[in-house]
Amino acid sequence: MTDAPNPAAPTLSAEDTARLVDFARACKAAARAVMLYPAGHPAIAATLGRIAQITSPAALPSSLQLTVLPDAVLLNDRAPARADAAVNELATLLHNHLIGQMTVHAGGDVEAWRSFLLLLGREPNAVRADGGIARVWTTTAGRHIELREIDYAEVLRERAGGESANWERVIANCLQGSVFDLDTEAIQELLGIAGNSEQLAEIMAAMQKRPDGGGGVGARTAALMQMLRKIVDVVTKNQPDQLEPVLGNMASAVGQLSPDMLLGLLTQRGDEEDPKLVQSVVSRMSDGTIAKFVARNVVTETTPTDRLAQAFQTLVKDSEQQQRLLLLAREDVAASPLGSTEGFESVWNHVAEKLLTSYSDKPFVSEEYGRELSNARTKAIEVDQVNDDPPERIGAWLGTVATSSLRALDLTLLLDLLRIEQDEGRWGDLMTPVASLLEDLLLVGDFDAALALISVLVNEAGGTGSTARRQHAMIAIDLLIAGSMMRHISTHLATIDEAQFERVKAMCVSLGEVLVRPLAEALSAEERPRTRERLTSILIAFGSVGRRTIERLKNAQNAAVRRTAIHLMRQFGGSEALPDLTELLDDNEPQVQREAVRAILNIGTDGAYRILEQALASGTTRSRDAIMQSVSLVRDEGAAPLFVYILQHVDHRGALAGVYVRAIESLGALRDPAAVEPLKQALYKGEWWAPRRTATLRMAAATALARIGTPEAVIVLDEAIAGGSRGVRAAARAQRGRVREARPPVTRETA
Repeated sequence: MTDAPNPAAPTLSAEDTARLVDFARACKAAARAVMLYPAGHPAIAATLGRIAQITSPAALPSSLQLTVLPDAVLLNDRAPARADAAVNELATLLHNHLIGQMTVHAGGDVEAWRSFLLLLGREPNAVRADGGIARVWTTTAGRHIELREIDYAEVLRERAGGESANWERVIANCLQGSVFDLDTEAIQELLGIAGNSEQLAEIMAAMQKRPDGGGGVGARTAALMQMLRKIVDVVTKNQPDQLEPVLGNMASAVGQLSPDMLLGLLTQRGDEEDPKLVQSVVSRMSDGTIAKFVARNVVTETTPTDRLAQAFQTLVKDSEQQQRLLLLAREDVAASPLGSTEGFESVWNHVAEKLLTSYSDKPFVSEEYGRELSNARTKAIEVDQVNDDPPERIGAWLGTVATSSLRALDLTLLLDLLRIEQDEGRWGDLMTPVASLLEDLLLVGDFDAALALISVLVNEAGGTGSTARRQHAMIAIDLLIAGSMMRHISTHLATIDEAQFERVKAMCVSLGEVLVRPLAEALSAEERPRTRERLTSILIAFGSVGRRTIERLKNAQNAAVRRTAIHLMRQFGGSEALPDLTELLDDNEPQVQREAVRAILNIGTDGAYRILEQALASGTTRSRDAIMQSVSLVRDEGAAPLFVYILQHVDHRGALAGVYVRAIESLGALRDPAAVEPLKQALYKGEWWAPRRTATLRMAAATALARIGTPEAVIVLDEAIAGGSRGVRAAARAQRGRVREARPPVTRETA
């Protein structure tokens, strides 16, 4: 057993912090999904697919070694550089199962993660009853996760230096009534237990399971009372500022007792201060603790219902609160194996009736009203016994409590509250649940519902209402965008149909330019072609506002993202994009260079051609070859004006002589009739002191004219044969016979 990690651990790098936060958020979403939805639900595939992706061999260079503290998670014994609620929630979830260390290896698939998260979703006490989470996980042949469970008995033995000051000693001393005789080290061990609700619950459970040789229920209750009293006494004297947390831990631990032990504690009269102490502890029991107390005893079926009802009614006096807590308890029971058995509803209804009606209501209701209540219950039983409702009616009734229906009702309720609430403070308080619900809706891909909520926020943020209301709406939008919105949307973009995508695009655009930056960040990191294409489409829908993202995208490491930046420049158009396109002409990726050249050609202005000319003039030989190759691959009319521009503005001598000749050849390949006149001028160029270069130039021009083959091109060749210099005549004569249709010599007059 190693020492507990230091809470003041060194911090992680930004990259490792992001990895831990992403993992925690993915676990949170997936754990929620596997507990709420059946295996075939889309939310299961989306959330588990996400966690499988970020723990895949490609995304996880090394295993994640997580150290679990009660309210924090360390990665490789280092704390995250920034706080995140998802990391704290993951810590709580793992700590509740006494997980002290978890190692995540790369390669866990969707089904393996689903098995692990289903295990995490079980009641911790039930898992411990099966041998503990580490043992249960090992028996399921889980390989992608290794768990190390906290052994609190071992912790106590280590703290005591291997001596016998362990739980057995504490329990034995308490049962023998000699708790006051515990030495200083034992008291310190006891205080350590009191500081942790899980430990305190376990020692209480061990005490109440003690065989009768250690005393009956009364003796065990008295011993428990002595232990609680001693803990409070020592904490009050030595650590008074810790009294409130300790009482809270006691309240949580008391909820793990049996009804008999709890009733014995509530009726303990050993000391005049005992009732006050018990009342202080019980008053701190939360609704969740009481509900789990009821649920656990219903599931185990080891306690008579009457005793459970007596304990429940002693803890909760108010009838409305009893109803509410029973609803919470029902959810816990329904999530247990008992909830999936046939006849669960009838069993629960019987238990609930016992818990609510085993007390006398005469002091509270009149005799007439009591008769009405009894008759109503009788009528309900009669209706259930008749059971003559047709299946379609029963199916319709069951449909009203289905998950989708409940989610729709939840949305309707929230929309109604946003519409009718007039108090600005209370309306602002709704923003937190609105943002949480929106994250859940986007996580499962319910974009219609999300669009309805976002429309309300957008209308309020840009409406003519009060300043406070607009501010609340804008804060909610900012919280949503700063959260996991784009990550959830990106998860679904590759699979949704066109109609759904149009709704997603409309929803994103409605949020305004505040979404442009997160959208560009998502696009710059996206690897999937389909998702990248749709993110680009959303960004284009923002119009000129999206142009500001080009700087971020054109510097991305991914060449596909840089091509996306060029695509955006082409969509936005205009000479304003030329400086950015110029930078991409030097890109080391040929496809990026080609797309940049095509975008410049699409602009088609003299300024655009001048940029290419400058790039050709100032670039290296390799750069010029790459640009000309990219230009020559653009086999459309858009390239011809560039080649004409080169013939008219580039010197056929010097460093760009090769570029000049390639422009002539490209014009011949394009067979553009508009190139005849520039080619004619090229045919007559040349210098006597450079015969080889001149011959190459004239032969290229004559060949291009022959390939164009129009009457105007043939006239130029024939005139060159008739009146040109010797070199011009030779080049024209050599190509005249290669014109596709043999034509007799013509002049401009006969033409």
